Amino acid sequence: MTPPPLLVIAGATATGKSGLATATAVAVRDQGVPVEIVSADSRQVYRGLDIGTAKVPPGERAGIAHHGLDLVDPDEPFSVADFVSHARAVLAAIPTGGLAILVGGTGLYLRAVARGLATEALASDPAVRARVEADLARDGLPALAARLATIAPSRAAAVDLRNPRRVVRALEMAELQGDVVPPAPRGYGGPVAWIGLDVDRATHARWIEARARGQFDAGLVEEARSLRERYDPSLPAFSAIGYREAWALLDGAASLEAAIAADAGRNVAFARRQRTWFRSEPGVEWLDAAELAPARATAIDRARALLDGAARGPTGA
Repeated sequence: MTPPPLLVIAGATATGKSGLATATAVAVRDQGVPVEIVSADSRQVYRGLDIGTAKVPPGERAGIAHHGLDLVDPDEPFSVADFVSHARAVLAAIPTGGLAILVGGTGLYLRAVARGLATEALASDPAVRARVEADLARDGLPALAARLATIAPSRAAAVDLRNPRRVVRALEMAELQGDVVPPAPRGYGGPVAWIGLDVDRATHARWIEARARGQFDAGLVEEARSLRERYDPSLPAFSAIGYREAWALLDGAASLEAAIAADAGRNVAFARRQRTWFRSEPGVEWLDAAELAPARATAIDRARALLDGAARGPTGA
């Protein structure tokens, strides 16, 4: 079965991707086309991590189905293969003639769905991963990154060595498969278009700081308190930016202003890494996130073009 036309909206954190996706979906839906949104965010999959991961609140989803959210509890494992399985099931259920919008900043999730990565070929063993995670806790990230570079230099070259989850996963696969080249992408299987949002660095830093402040004002500290009471704070889910900063405030280790500044600083660094990833992603049409009306017009135009192309069929008939 051919999957529905897919509009991918990529970009760094706090560039307005979710708002653009919702506005585009509403415009398409109002023309009588079924449309659903799939969030590609590796932290929004966790239940209870709402404010800190900037999930779109239910009241702001404009009646558009949003997927990829609240799939597992923070203490449950979740991989890119799990995300692809979820996304494929969602896409298969979209009615004929409909549109899917895949939106987020987790580049691997976007690539896995929209480029057709063979995630089933990626080896996995919970026991090996648990051992590597224990090594991370004991030895630290630099030691694990050095180990990965030694035993699997090809994998190490393709991994963000500052991201502990990525390093742990790469080591797990290296131990199980060796330093093998990942399988080539198979393609999406239906019409697909990529657009991305970016903005000048100074403006982006201001947006990031404003969002961090807004999250603390909206109850991030209480959300973090509740989560820490129920779950081990060392869980990988809580590498999501904002929770450790909120805990530092709760514990008296940081003032409110210091916690907000730390949150914003980590997000600025994270955005830099995201941009590095997306520079290697071909075929993305980059739009100025500060020019909201033109970005919306372009996104809607690309969605309509995808639907028109799907209606004509592969031969253009």
